[in-house]
Amino acid sequence: MAVRSLDDYARLARKGFDHVLAESLEAVERASAETRAAFDRTGLRPGRSTRPGPPDTTTKILDRPWAAPIAVGPLTGPARPADETAVLRAADAAELPVVVDTVPANDLANPVPTADGTRWLRTYGHREHGDVERSVADAERAGFAALLLSVRSQGGGGRPARPDAPRADWADLERLRATSALPLLVAGVRTAADAARAFDTGADGIVTDSLETLPDLAAVAGTHRPVLLGGGIRRGADILVSLASGADAVLVGRLVLEGLIVDGEQGVTDVLGTLVRELGEAMTFTGTALIAETCPDSLRTGHRPPLPVRPTGTRGDAANAPGNAVGVLRKEDLHASLSDPVLDTMTFLNEVTHRYPDAVSFAPGRPYDGFFDTEQIFTYLRRYLDQLAAQGRTEQDIRTAMYQYGPTAGQIREIVADSLRADEGVDVPAESIVITVGAQEAMLLVVRALTAGPDDVLLAASPCYVGITGVARLLGVPVTAVEEREDGFSCVDLETAIARERARGRRPRALYVIPDHSNPSGTTMDAPTRAALLETAERHGILLIEDSPYRRVSPGTPLPTLKSMDRSRSVVHLGSFAKTVFPGARVGFAVADQQVVDAFGRTGLLADELAKIKSMVTVNTSSLSQAAVAGALLAGGGRISEMNVEPAAYYGNAMRTTLRNLDARLPAARRAALGVRWNEPTGGFFLTVHVPFRADNEALTRSAQEFGVIWTPMNYFYPQGGGDQALRLSISYLTTADIEEGTARLARFIEAQAAVS
Repeated sequence: MAVRSLDDYARLARKGFDHVLAESLEAVERASAETRAAFDRTGLRPGRSTRPGPPDTTTKILDRPWAAPIAVGPLTGPARPADETAVLRAADAAELPVVVDTVPANDLANPVPTADGTRWLRTYGHREHGDVERSVADAERAGFAALLLSVRSQGGGGRPARPDAPRADWADLERLRATSALPLLVAGVRTAADAARAFDTGADGIVTDSLETLPDLAAVAGTHRPVLLGGGIRRGADILVSLASGADAVLVGRLVLEGLIVDGEQGVTDVLGTLVRELGEAMTFTGTALIAETCPDSLRTGHRPPLPVRPTGTRGDAANAPGNAVGVLRKEDLHASLSDPVLDTMTFLNEVTHRYPDAVSFAPGRPYDGFFDTEQIFTYLRRYLDQLAAQGRTEQDIRTAMYQYGPTAGQIREIVADSLRADEGVDVPAESIVITVGAQEAMLLVVRALTAGPDDVLLAASPCYVGITGVARLLGVPVTAVEEREDGFSCVDLETAIARERARGRRPRALYVIPDHSNPSGTTMDAPTRAALLETAERHGILLIEDSPYRRVSPGTPLPTLKSMDRSRSVVHLGSFAKTVFPGARVGFAVADQQVVDAFGRTGLLADELAKIKSMVTVNTSSLSQAAVAGALLAGGGRISEMNVEPAAYYGNAMRTTLRNLDARLPAARRAALGVRWNEPTGGFFLTVHVPFRADNEALTRSAQEFGVIWTPMNYFYPQGGGDQALRLSISYLTTADIEEGTARLARFIEAQAAVS
């Protein structure tokens, strides 16, 4: 059967619903709508695990091992006995417990030791007490592991609890507690007061249907009484969100029933297997190695529950830290991205650079400013003003153009469009261009515009520029890495990533890529791969975000940009004049000529949408900066390639000098013995050196302190982990003498660190 995801099961199952079942499930869906909405507002933050190997989804609930923090059920009443048997078999095979309303005859005929039991019995307070006693006795004889009782509860603010199940009262709990020694859980708890009363009355655990109140309930439960969430679970990531919010496990009924309706026992097996697999993927994404290590820090933006206040010595201790005093803010109450390591990487690098000013630094990726003449700034400004006058602009018009904010989308779009046409063969209307505050703002505008909800994901060729990763973190957008191979980017890997994300219920929106002399690796995408990438993007309906700031600071004729090859408007092209014309002006741009159609059939350009966002971010790009860049473009006939002949030659020579000196300091035989290798870019600012030790912050500090040479750890540039034994060298801001001395120091450091390792 062609079922590829949990969403497929949901879609196909609806066709098999009879009237009674449809009404029953509709009631359950209405009851869990609040929790589902909370899940939709919640995301997971990427992280890195300190433990090797895949994550471990196993857990212990009530001192019994589970293969994953998932209990099946409670099984919905309309399921027939034969169907229930199929569910039981699938759950047993998955090593997950099942909540049932009656003790199956097979369990009575073949009881298991209670310690090995994987069945829970759900009972109802409205039944005659004698019936309850008999069913509980059957459960004990069959080796059941726990009992589940629903009680009446008022939700927060007087809101009634879920109406989909009969409710018992607290007296039922007391009677049931007196009837059986089996662990007893109470379902329907929504408030901390009800949780406290349940535990005081003898409950061993609680079940809630509210993601919002989980932290409060977990605080009451402490560390030894389980809290389960029932309702709203649609994918594995929801389970990890539940655990990070305070749950110890979840109950899954609707998904199991959908699998059962579509494909019987095999459908249930697939659903449970997919949930466990997706949970493992979510754990990998957040860097969570063990279920016990799940914590609130894994949650991102939108809905982020407060930290549960747990007893001293538990994972909730941070909630009791100082932070309520006037003028003192808790880090946990600030945006989650501010705790992300990617926002600290450049800060640490800058600290190292300032701490060791005598070190030779291969870290900065900024252009060499020896080519820029201060007087040229005034020449460029005059050139632009003359252009305005030649166009018939009045003195007032010119004064307004320089002194006022100017149009949000930019006032030099025509000049930039002419330059792209002359230099890159990119023929787009000026209206499709937005002038930005550097390419960094362009990234933010594009990612914000393209990601509409928590299921939207950004793909990135990895290793990738930290700027795009930082933008995604700030916006709460998940990033999925498509790792480059030793021989370059592979469209096969891209297709695999797209399929995997869609199977997880997520929507890949775009791929971020630097095709020319990329930052950080220095690699360049070859012509066949460029053509294949365009075809893949068009076929799968995703956009390509092409960032290419190093094309015109590299010697030789570059390969065509993806945008110049784009025939289906699949490419959003980002550009910057920081490396080529005037770094301090901080002027970049986005070419976004994709059509946008609204609900009424009206069409516009993606550039128009980007301008709307920009109007709320920077309002407009500095008119003075735009004028300086425009004057430079006009002076050079729009051909940056011709304006940058000398800088390109300089950077090309610096790259060759670096490679030549590395080879002299670490000859082929010696680096083979050490396990050292590097790539050989033909342009750009960067190259990658692979080493036989962890090239982390600790190694960087030793390199700067003891050997007087600074570099950048490549693990900064891997969104989902990697690059631990590689470093980035930037050659753009060093003289020949610096390169010669710096490579000598670097070789001595590599030799020493390899010996220690």
